[in-house]
Amino acid sequence: MPEATKQALGRRLRRIEGQVRGLRAMIEDDRYCIEVMTQISAVHEGLRGAGQLILENHLATCATDAARSGDAARARTMWAELTKLFYRHAR
Repeated sequence: MPEATKQALGRRLRRIEGQVRGLRAMIEDDRYCIEVMTQISAVHEGLRGAGQLILENHLATCATDAARSGDAARARTMWAELTKLFYRHAR
């Protein structure tokens, strides 16, 4: 994974960690449910953004390498892996 991608993911994950700590504090402080749900949505979107970065990297490196390798078995394994991944996240 390129260093710039690792750094971007690190920033996103630190932000998400802070949001989750904030959620815990909101619960302990008996904050209004809608405010808590709004914060949960923000955490969810942050995780989706981190996942998108990881997926982009995987497609640009691992999947591309497998497709270009000339190894049909390796390429089929990669396609199967990606199919499962997309199916799991399409819910």
